[in-house]
Parts: sequence; C-alpha cells; structure tokens
Amino acid sequence: MKKTIYSLTVLAAAVFALSSCNNEPASTGTTASDSSAVVKKDSIDPAKNWKIGVQLWTFSKFPFVTAIAKADSAGIKYVEAYSDQPLGGGMKGNFGPGMSAENKAKVKELLQAKGISIVAMGVIVPKDLAEWKKYFEFGKEFGLSYFTAEPIKTQWGGVDSLAGIYGIKVAIHDHPKPNVYWHPDSVLAATVGHPNIGSCADVGHWARNGLDPVECLKKLEGHVFGVHLKDIVKFDDTNAADTIVGTGVIKWPGIFQELKRQHFSGMLSIEHESNWYNNVPDVIQTVKFYNDQVAKLQAGAPADTGK
Repeated sequence: MKKTIYSLTVLAAAVFALSSCNNEPASTGTTASDSSAVVKKDSIDPAKNWKIGVQLWTFSKFPFVTAIAKADSAGIKYVEAYSDQPLGGGMKGNFGPGMSAENKAKVKELLQAKGISIVAMGVIVPKDLAEWKKYFEFGKEFGLSYFTAEPIKTQWGGVDSLAGIYGIKVAIHDHPKPNVYWHPDSVLAATVGHPNIGSCADVGHWARNGLDPVECLKKLEGHVFGVHLKDIVKFDDTNAADTIVGTGVIKWPGIFQELKRQHFSGMLSIEHESNWYNNVPDVIQTVKFYNDQVAKLQAGAPADTGK
C-alpha cells in the first residue's frame, strides 16, 4: 500500500543486517504446525482453506460504502479494510475505531446484507499500546482475524500480549525500501518469542525490492497469516507500476505451490494500485486467474502464469 507511514524508516538502523533472499538459504523458523494460520497436513485444500479477498485500498478513491459495493460486484465476499476511509452512504466520519455506535451498526447491517466479512484491517501503525488497544477492541467488535501492521520495535512484546488477549493476530506488512520491514529477516525477528506476530506477505513489494517471493515465503514458513496479491511490471524497481495479477513479472505458480506446501490457511487479498477509477474489471480478471490457478493446483497439474 502506498499509504505508507514512512516515519518507521528511522528504525532501519536498528534492524538486523539484511541479506538477500536470492543469495541466502531459506531459514524456516518454526514448523507449520506452530502457527494458527495453518492447518493439518492431511487436510490442506486451497479451494477450502484459502479465501480470495480484496484490500479496500484498491477502491480508496471511493467511500467505504461504494468500495463494499465494488467488492460485491466482483464476487468477493472477504475484505481487508483500512483505517480512515470515508464511510459515505449518508454516514459522517471515517472507518475505524473512532466510529460512532450508530455508524458501526449501519456498517454491520451493510456487510450482512451483502454477505461480506471483514477479515483483516491495515496497514496500521499505532503510536503506542493505548492506541493498539483501541484497534483491538474495534477489531473484536467486527470479528477480525488479523491486523496488517508495521509495529514499532519497542512495541513487539506488548502488541503480542494484546493480540493473545483479543484473539486477533498481527501480520507485519512489507513495504518497499527503505521501509524497516522491506526484508523478511526483519519480519522474522519480530516473530521470535511472539507467537501472535507473523507476516502479511506482500509478494509484489518483495519483487519491487529485488527479492524472490518464493524464497521469502520459505524464510517465513509457519508465520504467514495473510497474503497481498499484487503484480508489477518490472522486477527490482521500488517504483514499478502495478498491473493485473498474472500479467506482470511475478511467477505465481511457485508462490501458490509454496503456500500449499506450507499448509497456509487464510486470506489472499487483491491489492491493485492501478486504474484507480475503473479497476473492478481488473479485480474480476484477477479473481478468475486465482481460481484457475487454484483449480490446477488442486488437480495436481502444472500451473501456468496466465500470460
């Protein structure tokens, strides 16, 4: 998401020396059985255990109510919301912890009418634990599974504790350089001793950073709570433009195969930062590409790139 809070970059000097995913053997950390984001090996079924969703930042040029309608028109029933999106639909204020009780009730009614669930919310960067608690309380009210976030390093312990209390995971998102979490090593460092902190794997940003998404996923095995589906037109370019998933430089079959091997169970959120005012057809094309790839994965046939 380009709505990055770059103040985190000042922490970069404190992060472990980073090595390229392309040049270093994968370190898997804990096994898949250690994470609540995975299922038993003998029960993995991408068609059942994976959810195709959309990050509402894709529709950030519109209010929340319109964004939900756009997701619904694309046949998507799972969404990742983001804080401060104007509500619209006659409601004043923005989506987030500051919503009035009346607006919360109206939003819940809208979601129920559309049959849509908010699975996650982000990217958030609360300034302190008191603000984190407000988000967790809000997330509990809307039944969130995880927050996509970039927590300040000094907050890791407190955030992990709150996540355990509220039953909502925290998935660290990777933005392009010079963001402190641009490399999986920095995300992996935050997971040590913090079972409720893991990764929201934005494979598009990894490719922008010149990293192999499959090798990055291998490093974070057992810690992947969510995925951002994003494709780009040029590898190793932090300013590379978005394109429809399956039409860019990212090699998707290996990514889907690796997620299946890890027994990932969760949401893959489409985040399409292009064609902002008319991108519903792009999202629909991505959903079709995803469904085709999952069907091939289920059949055990080699998946193609969709190009």
